[in-house]
Amino acid sequence: MPRPQNKNDLLTEAEATYKLLTETVAGMDSNTVNSEFGSGTLNRNVRDVLMHLHHWHLMLLEWYETGMSGKKPEMPAKGYTWKTTPELNLWINRFYCNVIIEDALHLLDESHRKVMALIEGHTDPELFEKRKYQWTGSTSLGAYLVSATSSHYAWALKLIKKSVKT
Repeated sequence: MPRPQNKNDLLTEAEATYKLLTETVAGMDSNTVNSEFGSGTLNRNVRDVLMHLHHWHLMLLEWYETGMSGKKPEMPAKGYTWKTTPELNLWINRFYCNVIIEDALHLLDESHRKVMALIEGHTDPELFEKRKYQWTGSTSLGAYLVSATSSHYAWALKLIKKSVKT
């Protein structure tokens, strides 16, 4: 499906891809869901992938809150730049390494719902007009939201399907 360009498409695609992701995980037996992925990926198991998504939701929500208050958010996170995103992702991976899969699913669902509520609270122009908000720079709020939802969920689903041993 093409990248969402309006609120309705964003909501529809984000929910559909999220549902497919969570149903895929729910359909796995405990051995599969907890098994280690092969080498070559930072995220070593399903939990790591889910916690990666969750933490990027939290960062997005923080950027939004800071940016909409008229301040400049630290993006992607305090102490990191876009060039050091791999180090940030490693930190995220280590931070959540002791979370159990049931809690990972709950945390992801909670942050997903918050991001979806944020989307619901905006109009098409507020979401997709470039340069509408100073803190989003030359892009739109919607571009950040697509990246944190439907695009990120599709990446996660692809990684999980490729990496789990069935």
